[in-house]
Amino acid sequence: MKRSGDSESEKRRKRRRLLHELGDQRIPYLGPSDRGFQQLWESSYSGLALRRSCSLPEDLHAQVKAALLTLRRTGCFLRDLVRVRERDVFTAVSRVLLGQPGTTYRYLDTRLFTIPWHAEDQRYSCCDPDLSAACKALWELNCYFCSDIGSAKEGDLFQQSRKELAGAIESKLSVEGDTESKDSEESKPSEGEGDSESKQSEEGETESKHSEDWDVESRHSEDEGPSSKHDTVLETQSRHSDDMRDMESKQTEVGLPTVSKQDCDGKSTGWTHREGSESTETVPTQLGAQEKPVADLKHSLSGYHIEDEDEGEAVDEDQHLGKGCSHLNPPRKSCSGPAQFNVTLLNYMDPAVMNQLKEEPYYGMGKMAVGWHHDENLVSMSPVAVYSYSCQDKDKGVSSEEGSEEKNCWRIGLKVAWDIHTPGLTLPLQSGDCYYMRDDLNRTHQHCVLAGESARFSSTHRVAECSTGTLDYIQSRCQEALANLKTDPDTSGHSLLSLLPADLQRCEEIHNEVEFEWLRQYWFQGQRYSRFCSWWSSPMEQLESDWRKMEVMTQLFLAAVENEDQAEEGRRELADTLLTALTDRQQHRHTWRDRCHSNLAQTLPPEEAPVDRPFWATDEPSMPLPFDLADIINRVESLLWRM
Repeated sequence: MKRSGDSESEKRRKRRRLLHELGDQRIPYLGPSDRGFQQLWESSYSGLALRRSCSLPEDLHAQVKAALLTLRRTGCFLRDLVRVRERDVFTAVSRVLLGQPGTTYRYLDTRLFTIPWHAEDQRYSCCDPDLSAACKALWELNCYFCSDIGSAKEGDLFQQSRKELAGAIESKLSVEGDTESKDSEESKPSEGEGDSESKQSEEGETESKHSEDWDVESRHSEDEGPSSKHDTVLETQSRHSDDMRDMESKQTEVGLPTVSKQDCDGKSTGWTHREGSESTETVPTQLGAQEKPVADLKHSLSGYHIEDEDEGEAVDEDQHLGKGCSHLNPPRKSCSGPAQFNVTLLNYMDPAVMNQLKEEPYYGMGKMAVGWHHDENLVSMSPVAVYSYSCQDKDKGVSSEEGSEEKNCWRIGLKVAWDIHTPGLTLPLQSGDCYYMRDDLNRTHQHCVLAGESARFSSTHRVAECSTGTLDYIQSRCQEALANLKTDPDTSGHSLLSLLPADLQRCEEIHNEVEFEWLRQYWFQGQRYSRFCSWWSSPMEQLESDWRKMEVMTQLFLAAVENEDQAEEGRRELADTLLTALTDRQQHRHTWRDRCHSNLAQTLPPEEAPVDRPFWATDEPSMPLPFDLADIINRVESLLWRM
């Protein structure tokens, strides 16, 4: 829920003030070459774990690489036209969703429909052989993640991974004569890597870091823990207060265990901790020139927490299906037992063709491919697993990251949400590296993706909260509504079995849910699904057939309201119920129409362009009610005035 007393304009004012106070200064952040990196990782980012590329089976790498390139070659990766603060924008990354058949994933008012991954015991004829093989490869990667994250023990992979990069840097420095680390935060690289959603319009807007609209995936959905920003802030502060005090008290000296590189055999993590060794590296006790203003801000801005626009707002927004439809989602689930990832959101981006990437505004981490965000629509406390693959350099025939500097790699950036006390953290990703976000890291922290020099794929495996997002669910809802419709076998005439207001309200809510959360969501994304995979074609036809029957039910509902033979008190309650449903429907129909015919939508090729469906002309004989409900709404309002 929104924080009490904080309007949208008030939150934006606070954010502008915070950015103004920061000015050209930056909050500190650490990378692997910085002293204190490992200690920061362990104390404040312990839910992050790294699985180096060399520790995965080589045949799995080969299959996943081939699958990603196949999906790219067949045109499955497409930019989404999403909704942010009542306007449409294109995502900077292109993506496609794979997962369990009939599953969907919702973000930024957009419902993605899965191309089913092809498990060994499942056979589908919905995809061509190459695409089927690609889907199966991603399913095998998903199985690996489910097993790996469930079997790894604390003190093994996850503690060890926090030492890998620090050890790699120390080994490199010892070979090169222990050359200098970064002198100040001002010298941080301006470009980097990342893994999330930055808000990027196709019109090439050039907002500065002071813009309110630079972030695309800063909204979050049902899984985001506390019901309000205020609660989240309190919980985050409580959770990290000990770490903050520990960090501040240990700034004078941080010991880094010595780490030696070992040969990778596909079974180990690729790095071995040498027990009993200690480093005497220390963190400077004095703040640099660029860091002093940040220390002052701890006092002057103690009431202004770092927050991107609309952080946490989708907790409000997505609890209501369709943003105005009155059906509420069921209580949030919490992940228990081994992770069973049910979808993977595949991303692709080539920085070379993106000339308007935003600079990370708070820490100076570099260019963002995806802005600060929490992954949304997840089962609470469920982990996220990500596979990162950087494309080969066509000229040199090798990965662009081989021998490259840290600043040229793709990186993920992390920060404690709504916190200016804790330094941020960046983690470079070599091609084939994987990382896990475990426990409540996704809820209490935010991450971004910082762009490297080469094109990059990522496969982000998630436990999507899909209690209201599966085909089985919406089909059962349709049956629930249609159970109130009686059809005469002789005349084929229709009638309603119940005229109780509660029953009719539930039917109209389902009517709106089917139209705006399924049919229009599906067709707004054009022909993308039927082009690559026919799995959804028949189910969507059936949903539209059920929806047409619900239009008949609304017509019968209207007739009951206008029937003067009924008692006035009962008619008034029915009229109020009907008016609410029709007003919602009218508003959302025109919103979707505007979106389908927007300037941005017109820039898409015909096969990707939004389809305004269902839509019908006023004189369409097969439809019991008009598309535009203005006249009917006026009739119901007039009836209420006369009562």
